[in-house]
Amino acid sequence: MTFRLTALADPAETPFSRRLAWLAAASDGTPLGSAFLRLLTSPGQAHLCELTLDVHPAERRRGVGSALLAAATAAAREDGRRALLAQAVEGSPGDAFLSARGFERALVLDFARLDLATAATAATPAPGSAAGLPPGYRLVSWVGRCPEEWLPAFTRSRTAMDDMPMGDTGYGPVAWDEARTLSAAQAVADRGELLHTVAVLETATGELVGFSELVLPADRSGDAQHYGTAVQPDHRRRGLARAMKTESIRWTRAEHPGITGLLTDTAEHNTGMLAVNHALGYRSTHRSVEFRLPLS
Repeated sequence: MTFRLTALADPAETPFSRRLAWLAAASDGTPLGSAFLRLLTSPGQAHLCELTLDVHPAERRRGVGSALLAAATAAAREDGRRALLAQAVEGSPGDAFLSARGFERALVLDFARLDLATAATAATPAPGSAAGLPPGYRLVSWVGRCPEEWLPAFTRSRTAMDDMPMGDTGYGPVAWDEARTLSAAQAVADRGELLHTVAVLETATGELVGFSELVLPADRSGDAQHYGTAVQPDHRRRGLARAMKTESIRWTRAEHPGITGLLTDTAEHNTGMLAVNHALGYRSTHRSVEFRLPLS
């Protein structure tokens, strides 16, 4: 099969990454596939890059995917990257493609969905209730960017994600400061989506010791996506994660009835969060594999 690869200018540069892109097209210009390579630039992550590669099902097994992968891999090596990450649904053609080309299975994620139409409502207490929190804690929440009064404490709370199970991806912790916290919220707003954050306040110290983020689609209908739920190590196993997700469910039902489901993904060995999800009514939809290709 004859085709050509064209490197594209991609405008998706952020303060923490930049992207390269390629389009594969037939001789008549018909698009066959594409590849996007995101080069991470945050401190501690500049050795990594992430690949998204798609080939039209009718054009597979003709060398298009291999050519796109070769172009992305060469660019990653030229940029000094030491590992390339890519994700595929377990058992899918993408899984087979990556496995056959030297990628290693680094992490398995369990994807789950809460059906808001059928899930039990008993787990969603009224606003202002204790929401199952132990003494000494209360919930705070906001929509959009973090209010100035909570910004320093919320930024500090994000270190709760530092020990999130990431398998053998080599991802490492993300360095957060207030500018990055605000930038992440602005990126959601720029897409027309809505960010809702629930956090746990330790009343004795005034510190936020956990948070849970939910992003609603621009048209406020269909499924919303959990972006992350984390609790500081010293405050775990006290029901805080469940309380935060419970409040997210309650808020969504009360404020956005057009949202029909909530989506989440969790590392398969993060048994604590998997148990919380199951108890709240989330049910697995599929598993996805995070692959890693060593480049040096």
